Amino acid sequence: MREIDALFQLPLEEFTRARNELAARLKKSGRADDAERVKALAKAPATAWAVNQLHWRHPKDVEKLRVLDEKVRKAQSGGPGDLRALLDERRKMVSDLTTRASAILREGGHGVSPDATRRMSITIESLASWGRAEGAPQPGRLTADLEPLGFDGLAALMGGRKLEPAKVLQFRRASKEKQSAEEEAAARARAKEAVKAAEKALRDAERDAERADAALAKAAARAAAVEKQKQEIDARLAQAKDEAREASSAARKSAQAIADAQRALERERAALDE
Repeated sequence: MREIDALFQLPLEEFTRARNELAARLKKSGRADDAERVKALAKAPATAWAVNQLHWRHPKDVEKLRVLDEKVRKAQSGGPGDLRALLDERRKMVSDLTTRASAILREGGHGVSPDATRRMSITIESLASWGRAEGAPQPGRLTADLEPLGFDGLAALMGGRKLEPAKVLQFRRASKEKQSAEEEAAARARAKEAVKAAEKALRDAERDAERADAALAKAAARAAAVEKQKQEIDARLAQAKDEAREASSAARKSAQAIADAQRALERERAALDE
């Protein structure tokens, strides 16, 4: 059902509500069996949810790991291929996919502890080992973390034998107490991170405020100095203007005195000539 695939692609906190709504719609439309099937779907732990998202977001890379795991099994059975090189490639691919799943887990607001990383890595390896064998867990629809496929299970897969029901990989369900403790620990971790971020933001704001105050004080002092210089310049300009006016007046008087003296000299010369 596409509706079920859509359920497992939702953010984890939306799963239960969406599952119940889908079950109600199916029952109302007369699909009682499908409704019961949907209602029975368990909410996955955060680690299994992250591996589900890995399947939906990076299906080609998940498929590459499954194909590579088949090559490893064939090489282990004496088939073609450099077993050591294949195992190295498989280890790198599992590490890369685990890193992506950890990023998805973190983006979803969940804590990424060493134990969570280990569980996701084991689940990814288990899915690859199962491949498309009968009874294999369905990628993208996990409702719990997976345990490693034991020696007997691997031997059966390598021999092409059908696994007995007892050998089928079982889903591991964490107890409500463990889930609650993990969720509480994750919440505390997120709260601590938020407090640290707020403290850093406060320190940055205080530092910026101190810098702004210092810049303001410096600018105010500079403005006062410039204002004082302006006042001194205005005073000197006014004094210079007064001195210029006085000099101009003195020059006019001197010019007038010279003119008067010249006229008087001319009169005296004229009188002498008579």
